Amino acid sequence: MGIRYSSVVDAPLRQVFDWHARPGAAVRLTPPWQPLTIVREAASLRDGHAEFALPAGLRWVAEHRPQDYRESAAFVDELDSFPLRSVLHWRHRHEFALVDEDRTRVTDTVDTPVPERILRPMFTYRHRQLAEDLAAQEWAAELCGEPMTVAVTGSGGLVGTALTALLTTGGHRVVRLVRGPADRAGERSWDPKAPAPGLLDGIDAVVHLAGASIAGRFSPGHKRAVWGSRVGPTRLLAKAAADAGVRVFVSASAIGFYGADRGDELLDEDSARGTGFLSDVVTDWEAAAGSAAEDGVRVVCVRTGVVQSPRGGALRVQRPLFSAGLGGRIGDGRQWLSWIGIDDTADVYLRALVDERLSGPVNAVAPTPVRNREYTRILAGVLSRPALFPVPEVGPRLLLGQEGAREVALASQRVEPAKLAAVGHSFRHPDLETALRHVLGR
Repeated sequence: MGIRYSSVVDAPLRQVFDWHARPGAAVRLTPPWQPLTIVREAASLRDGHAEFALPAGLRWVAEHRPQDYRESAAFVDELDSFPLRSVLHWRHRHEFALVDEDRTRVTDTVDTPVPERILRPMFTYRHRQLAEDLAAQEWAAELCGEPMTVAVTGSGGLVGTALTALLTTGGHRVVRLVRGPADRAGERSWDPKAPAPGLLDGIDAVVHLAGASIAGRFSPGHKRAVWGSRVGPTRLLAKAAADAGVRVFVSASAIGFYGADRGDELLDEDSARGTGFLSDVVTDWEAAAGSAAEDGVRVVCVRTGVVQSPRGGALRVQRPLFSAGLGGRIGDGRQWLSWIGIDDTADVYLRALVDERLSGPVNAVAPTPVRNREYTRILAGVLSRPALFPVPEVGPRLLLGQEGAREVALASQRVEPAKLAAVGHSFRHPDLETALRHVLGR
């Protein structure tokens, strides 16, 4: 028994094969709804092995078989970890065939007793992800030309994991700035309070994603951590980037800039700032990043909306509730939700790195914001569950406090990606249902 899945991607054969051989391919191809954590990627498609962590302490080790390897044509991996191999057979053959000089047929054949109905969503996801990543990397190459060396803080987070894999599979070199010892190749130790001299030597671009989570009760200590982990470290890193002659500094930011509730006003990058703690933080945060612009560095502040992925953020919490039929709108459900898929988020950061037409604040949101009640209806529909349990506003207030509830759980911001539209940026998943079906395997 097994499954065979085949599709044609719009890229030359060698480019498609090389994409699979680069670091990050396993990250980009692993569906986010699966309970897998990548421990180690294969160093070689000929004879390396990849390791994934599963629940209950299990490990999935995929061994590549040299006897089945054919350059630019095929490679094979087999399950080779105890105790899984004693109860489950898995042999996965990856084949690549020339259609014409600009198109490649990719075929996955898996010999396994796992039912096709379980595997089909995974391979649908993998093939779509491959095609869309190659398309994104094509427009990035047209804008950028040569591959870059990009230093990234927060590379292990939700956005950082997706972005670094998108960069490395596209042929760019990523240097991870880590706050502990630099124990692995491609890492440099970074002290947010005092970046070391030479930290950014040889770096073309910086992506700064690090910062304490905003989620939580807005106590004085939590607010100090949110502000302190962003403003000071960003200013110091921006200065280090300017001193090192880095070409572009891309900093995370947030649509919290616009305030907790602007009614039905459609907000773009030229809209005035709002009021409240998060607006104050984002204003200072962006000013800290913008200091590098005084020295000629192109600075982009990515004002991100609510990122959709079951691996993190709000959807990670909502998915099990809605899957159990316990989901519902928050309050009256009239709040505007400006959302964005995780892969579109990575694309926006890639665009910020390579497109010299972008500078200053850039709204990283899908072009179709929805109200909370509409989000609830769509998520429940994707999961084929009812949404019969509305959450009264008192619930978030008890959990997050009055201020935290107003600025996070009950926030209402109707934001549009005006600057991205002006440069002709195309979203992979511009509508919410398509985005949720992609990341939830539905």
